[in-house]
Amino acid sequence: MTYDPTGHLLLTPVDREAPARVQRLRRLGFGERPDAAFDDFARNLAEVTGSPYAMVNFIDEKRQFFAGLHTPSGTRGESGPGRATGAAGVGRSMARDHGYCPHVVVRRKALVLEDVCDYPRFAGNPVVDEIGIRSYLGAPLIDRTGIALGTVCVVDTAPRPWGRAGLETIKSLAADLVEQIHRREDGGI
Repeated sequence: MTYDPTGHLLLTPVDREAPARVQRLRRLGFGERPDAAFDDFARNLAEVTGSPYAMVNFIDEKRQFFAGLHTPSGTRGESGPGRATGAAGVGRSMARDHGYCPHVVVRRKALVLEDVCDYPRFAGNPVVDEIGIRSYLGAPLIDRTGIALGTVCVVDTAPRPWGRAGLETIKSLAADLVEQIHRREDGGI
């Protein structure tokens, strides 16, 4: 964790793996542009979990990029302004200190927040006020090199009882996507 000049605890953890992740993402060609296969994956993720928002998120040192995105209107963020500015305007990228995916990547473990307001560390995150996020479920995408490339996640504007079933679902879908990434890297898709 880091502190701002006023001595307040900042919400985003220090990410020592970011430089290696950026190199790996560049080799894979991820994190710079939307990907139709990842959009389809996000749509399926939203359907399976019954969530209004779903993302395939790759994280570098400064930002998060939603290579796969599903929103409640079924759009994929093309009309968004390039960053999250409200529920209707979720775009393809977001500052690294917004949201909960950076925690998942650094922890290398899934994260379940049934109501973010129940956790002081997470309740103050900018996505709560700017987008209205109230619940989060995400899992890391750890590839064959051991690098956490990013996450798959779903969010809702209302508290959600994700429970153990939600946790197992997001972890299973993250593993499925990692296998797809490996097949793509190997030239299979």
